[in-house]
Amino acid sequence: MSFTVTTGLVPVLLREQFSAAMPDQKVCYTIHNFRHQGTSDEHTLWATQLGRPEHFLDADRLGDDFRYRGLNPMKGGVVYSSFVTTVSPNYADEALYGDSSSGLGRTLKEHQEKFRGVLNGVDYDVWNPETDPFLAVRYTAGTIEDKARNTQAMRDRFWLRKTHSPVVAYVGRLDEQKGMHLVHHALFYTLANGGQFVLIGDAHHHDSINAHFWHLKDYLNDNPDCHLEIGYREELAHLIYAGADLLVVPSMFEPCGLAPLIGMRYGTVPVVRATGGMIDTVFDRDNSGHLPAERNGFVFHHTDNQAIESALSRALRLWSTSPREFRKLATNCMRADYSWARPGHDYLEIYEDIRGK
Repeated sequence: MSFTVTTGLVPVLLREQFSAAMPDQKVCYTIHNFRHQGTSDEHTLWATQLGRPEHFLDADRLGDDFRYRGLNPMKGGVVYSSFVTTVSPNYADEALYGDSSSGLGRTLKEHQEKFRGVLNGVDYDVWNPETDPFLAVRYTAGTIEDKARNTQAMRDRFWLRKTHSPVVAYVGRLDEQKGMHLVHHALFYTLANGGQFVLIGDAHHHDSINAHFWHLKDYLNDNPDCHLEIGYREELAHLIYAGADLLVVPSMFEPCGLAPLIGMRYGTVPVVRATGGMIDTVFDRDNSGHLPAERNGFVFHHTDNQAIESALSRALRLWSTSPREFRKLATNCMRADYSWARPGHDYLEIYEDIRGK
């Protein structure tokens, strides 16, 4: 039984099976990604001792809207919970009013009074350049010039050429959701424009993507300005976040987008596609309505190569022609607070609210 099936059925079980022993239970159900709904069939009802398929397969309970006699545990979680959250305000809007709900739009609209997005936070005890044990040199927003020493350490670790050029990185799963065709293009665009490119990611669930990036790794093996690390190693991810100048996150969809938040903590400027939580967190340096001190990256909107070029070219140009302005942008990134302090407070408010109802 999948993790989604298990968690989606918790509020159902509490209401339908354990209400006598555990009366008046309140549940806040948090959905990270609407694409993973744990759909199954009535066998799950019998396995969990819920039974009564004619009751639970009703369209207003757990009945899947797109599969005959299909069971949708995520839908049940929405229907039976006291409150439902997802991992960013914009992703909540995309689910309610766009196509990001993966078929749960009708159910979310019917229960929208108990649904909202709360932005995920980053654990600054783990991701913090001031204390990070994996870095060659620790640094703060006030000593951001020391970041360059981590860039050199990263070049040494990956046998990159020692040169005065920007380093662009990708850190994350090698998954079609993450816009792999744009990562591919960003790699070659960076190399063609005098930069260096580093990638770390795991694609073990996607054979074709895995094969493609292993082929790229072999093809670029002798290139002194590129390194592809297929597979995830925690200490290398920390070093790349600290050593890179720019981080590309060209996702097709992105419920929250932790990678740019982590990158910003390390003064690595994000280049992102405007989707999901990244709309809530990354504000374009040149085209944002935010105050200059709040601008912290480069944003593009479409899913073609020209779109990512439009943002990445601006980022590379700023690095090359205006180093002081680029450092100011990186400092803006480091001073932004995307810890769990604000979302933790938001969740406490939600818990207090549903407890009193």
